[in-house]
Amino acid sequence: MAWVSVAICYHITLFFIVLKPGQGIDKDTSVPEVVASGDIIIGGIFSIHEDVAQKNNSFAPQQQPCIRLDVRALVKSLAMINAIEIMNKSPPLTDVNITLGYRILDSCSDVSTALRATANIIEQDVCHNTHTNTSICDKPVMVVVGASFSETSIAIARQLTLKMIPQISYSSTAAILSDKSRFPAFMRTIPNDEYQTAAMVNLLSTFGWNWVGIVTTDGDYGRSALENFMSQASEKAICVAFKSVLPQSVTSQDVSSAITQTATTILENPKVQVIVSFAKPTHMMYLYQELNNQMLEAGEKIESMRRVWVASDSWSSSSSVKGNLTLNDIGHVVGFTFKSGDLSSFNDYLSRLEAAGYDSKGNNPFLQELYLQNSTRDSDLVTRAVETLRQNTQPNTILSVEMALSAIAQAAASVCRGRECKTPGTLEPWQVLEALWMEEFKLRNKSYKFDSRGDINLGYDVTMWRSDEDMKIQVQDIVAEYQPYSKNFTYSNHSTTQHFWNLKNITSKCSKSCVPGEFKKTAEDMDRCLSCDTDTEWSPEGSSSCIAKELLFFSWKDAFAVVLVSFCALGIVMALLVSALFLHTRDTPVVKAAGGPLSQVILFSLVMSYISAILFVGRPNSLQCKTRQVLFGISFTLCVSCILVKTLQILLAFQFNPELQRVLRRLYKPYVIISICVALQATTCICWLRQKTGGDSLIQYLWGTIVFLLKCDFEKTGIIVLIINGMNISVLIVQQMSVKPQAAIVFSANGVVSACMFVKLI
Repeated sequence: MAWVSVAICYHITLFFIVLKPGQGIDKDTSVPEVVASGDIIIGGIFSIHEDVAQKNNSFAPQQQPCIRLDVRALVKSLAMINAIEIMNKSPPLTDVNITLGYRILDSCSDVSTALRATANIIEQDVCHNTHTNTSICDKPVMVVVGASFSETSIAIARQLTLKMIPQISYSSTAAILSDKSRFPAFMRTIPNDEYQTAAMVNLLSTFGWNWVGIVTTDGDYGRSALENFMSQASEKAICVAFKSVLPQSVTSQDVSSAITQTATTILENPKVQVIVSFAKPTHMMYLYQELNNQMLEAGEKIESMRRVWVASDSWSSSSSVKGNLTLNDIGHVVGFTFKSGDLSSFNDYLSRLEAAGYDSKGNNPFLQELYLQNSTRDSDLVTRAVETLRQNTQPNTILSVEMALSAIAQAAASVCRGRECKTPGTLEPWQVLEALWMEEFKLRNKSYKFDSRGDINLGYDVTMWRSDEDMKIQVQDIVAEYQPYSKNFTYSNHSTTQHFWNLKNITSKCSKSCVPGEFKKTAEDMDRCLSCDTDTEWSPEGSSSCIAKELLFFSWKDAFAVVLVSFCALGIVMALLVSALFLHTRDTPVVKAAGGPLSQVILFSLVMSYISAILFVGRPNSLQCKTRQVLFGISFTLCVSCILVKTLQILLAFQFNPELQRVLRRLYKPYVIISICVALQATTCICWLRQKTGGDSLIQYLWGTIVFLLKCDFEKTGIIVLIINGMNISVLIVQQMSVKPQAAIVFSANGVVSACMFVKLI
């Protein structure tokens, strides 16, 4: 059959490529790559295979063969090719008469292989034949797109920084890559993990899940995500029941035992109903299978392995992780993905591949490998392969790749505008890097720009997996969007959103919830609620966490404080002026009738009251708090007791009952009354100072209300009104006498005797 001949030719070709010297990093090896000519060459590094064979029986350096084609990564590389072809026809490049070429290599998800590929990309003394019978000679790579995994990108970034070759990643999210002091030439079209872990913690807090497990892959990405998550979870009082770190390589000798131990830990912690995972898709597939095997061996129902799986961007879009299981077996998967874009352009590209048939593979050995492994009949060779590509197309990653190529194309056009860029050596990588930092770029009529850390942060889509009637996972519906700067979720109106909210019924807590005023430490062995420190913390109603108290006081900068102090100062000046005037005319009948010496006492008490009001402004200290309370209490009592004496004097003057007048004359001892009132207030203040400062002393409420009920004949009945306000009980006595004055005497039981009088002669 025809496909057999094709397969034989393919393997023979690969055999001779491997034997042919001069095209690889080492003299005896070669690196499969996809090449296209252009005026400016862009390098691409993709994890098109999942791993490398670990067998190495020689001490000599050699490249290990790659194993297991990753179709999702192949789709990313095809998205780069499609984007470059579109950019070459766009006005920014046609206006300056330049084209983009590319060299795409496979990192095989291995750092060493990625470093070899990077060294191969930046070589300048090797010619590479293309399918158009042209060659790329002495044209250095200006920009590198990639890599997929953070650990690989970190290694590549250190290598590219030596020549300041800009690197734009489409999926590496480790927070360390945002450190421009270490990675000045690294950029990415996605947010870093700090925002993703913050979004996850926010989601867990929203649903009330405070007892979770973590599964992550070893390496820079997994460790960085784990560190960020632990730090942010602690702030939200979310406890971590267990942490499982799986080996980076899926072919590692330790991966099997690590997967087994992780599955055992999950099943031994039934209270942990929520698992946060930053693992690779392959690791998750192995983990689900191991959970299934352990459940069958234990003779338990498969449903017992169900959990809520909070998936990071590394596998949230990979439905293949389920293996032969169904979503009903796994549980619920809530994933965080990058923002999605328009797939129409890429779908057209795939349609052109399908229409071109087997010849569409061109010089792409990775596409040829996919064609050969996807069909047994020659007529289905391309159709089945393209269908596989469509099934593994991720809209979010396609957008990230297209954004990277759009930024590069417009940055190159900006640099080459007004200068010659076709001759090798006339354009330097650092010049393209500078343009990438400075210039905005457009993609589908939207403008984007790298921030100060070299990132483009569009936020995240929150997806929820669902199954069809046959229990096959079909799609990941977008149920919410997360805005990283506002730290808020915007929920969609999709029908799946209701199932998403139903997850609140799932409990994942280590113990009973804390009552208001208690909190729980984020430790693995903590199953006891602790009380808040009432001196520095408080807890709102319904909360199970403590909040630090905020110090608030009457600041000098407050507008009301300025007005208050101004009026107090004005009052002090007026009181002193009146006092001086009364003192100067003390022998006149008018001053004597106004009270004589008592008027000076009243004015003095008013000055002290104004001063005490000023002491309430500014950051308080212990001495200030004691002084202002005592000063106000005594000064106010002194003033009111003087008014009380004057009230008794008026009652005595207008009382015509001889018997009652004799009683009033015996009671009318002005200085004795004032001394007793002030002494009572001073005693209260001393007791308050001795018991506690700034609190409500019990002694303040023990001495009763002083009420003067005077027996006299009135034309109208006096009215006594009790006004109850908290702990204060005031007695208001309103008397209307024969000469029709109106008088009111108010006594308060809050430690200060307050009396006031208003006399109006009608």
